[in-house]
Amino acid sequence: MPGVSLRINARLAASTRMRPLVSSTEVPSWRDWIILTFMGVAAAVASTMVDLHLRIPGHAILKAIFPMAIGFALVPRRGAGLSMSSLALVTVFGLRAVAPAGGGLSLGAITSLATVGPLLDWSLQRSRGGWPVWRAFALAGLAANLLALFVRAGAKLTGLEHLGARPLWNWLPAAVFTYAICGLLAGLISGLTWFCRAQDTDAPGDSE
Repeated sequence: MPGVSLRINARLAASTRMRPLVSSTEVPSWRDWIILTFMGVAAAVASTMVDLHLRIPGHAILKAIFPMAIGFALVPRRGAGLSMSSLALVTVFGLRAVAPAGGGLSLGAITSLATVGPLLDWSLQRSRGGWPVWRAFALAGLAANLLALFVRAGAKLTGLEHLGARPLWNWLPAAVFTYAICGLLAGLISGLTWFCRAQDTDAPGDSE
């Protein structure tokens, strides 16, 4: 992957709270790839093994989007989200192969991991500082969680979910609202935590 060129997103680089730690080189460095790898793995491990003790359908999106927001704050480059989601998926299936805990991740949570990175890439491509960035995170979280809701509802409908899970008719009415709210809030919290209003930047790359 170090051979792949991810262009720096100058608009995003201008608004990260981690700006002193951002590499401004045109081509991503080994350090950038290490950060993206670590955050992709962290999102997968958190989603699989961390229990927030919240019994709210859809809250797992926070465990996926928050580490990826840190990745974007440290490596504000186009395509960073796809890189982190890809690495997260590889980690999840690796955990499934070697650890029983890896099998506990629902199809909905796997969908969130797979889609939130690319959705962040798309929503952040023209956002600069303050509300545009925060809104982009919130909308990416919402979209990823609605996709997760659709997949998980399909799994329940077709009987692919494990025995003992709540039946579709009992789960869906509340889940429609909680998945949407959790997606919006998780994205907004992540964006507010790691990004601020845009500052002047001399970072290279496109700033369209």
